[in-house]
Amino acid sequence: MNSMRSIFSLPSVALRSPSFELQQWRGIRVKVRYGNLEHALAFLQRKMQSSGIERMIKREQTHHIKNSEKRVLARKNLERKIKSQELARKLKSILTKKVRIMD
Repeated sequence: MNSMRSIFSLPSVALRSPSFELQQWRGIRVKVRYGNLEHALAFLQRKMQSSGIERMIKREQTHHIKNSEKRVLARKNLERKIKSQELARKLKSILTKKVRIMD
């Protein structure tokens, strides 16, 4: 129980540096209450998903990507971007038509 608390507690004041303070300020903290580690981990997972840290970690490159894979990914990203722009254009035209009809 005490070992779990020490994982989530801050180190002594002597170990603190300005960069450590910045990391702690930007990080996500979760309190383990009543020794319920499963609940704390579930809460941490939800916090990471909502803050976008999980996406950032997954997006981080962990291995070399071949040029052919890069081309495929670039094409997929471009197609996704074009599809999104077309959808936005269609929605905008629908909304402007609705506004004109209501006036």
